[in-house]
Amino acid sequence: PATVSYALARRPDPAVEAIAYFCASELVNNAVKHSGGTAIEITVAGQDDDALLLSVTDNGHGGAAISRRTAAGTRTGLAGLQERIGSVDGRLDIDSPAGGPTRISVELPLSSKA
Repeated sequence: PATVSYALARRPDPAVEAIAYFCASELVNNAVKHSGGTAIEITVAGQDDDALLLSVTDNGHGGAAISRRTAAGTRTGLAGLQERIGSVDGRLDIDSPAGGPTRISVELPLSSKA
């Protein structure tokens, strides 16, 4: 099961909103596929009226990392998310110790520079 909480003073620009949606979708998908957890929490909140903070937390076994590679030697999807987030000067933070839980946070400006 997943829970969602949302509190933003204003809607982000369409480009930022699309990136936030893509990130939430990909992070939930990753948690379901890889975490071994039984619950997911999604939080979207405003920060200082000019930033969006998205976090996805699961109660799984941890170990998520940007540089992690699959058994086939390919990079995980987190590197791709980091690139997409960086395109609007956003930031990705991962807190995923062995044994869990995993919390991945995405900070995006509410307005894109494009």
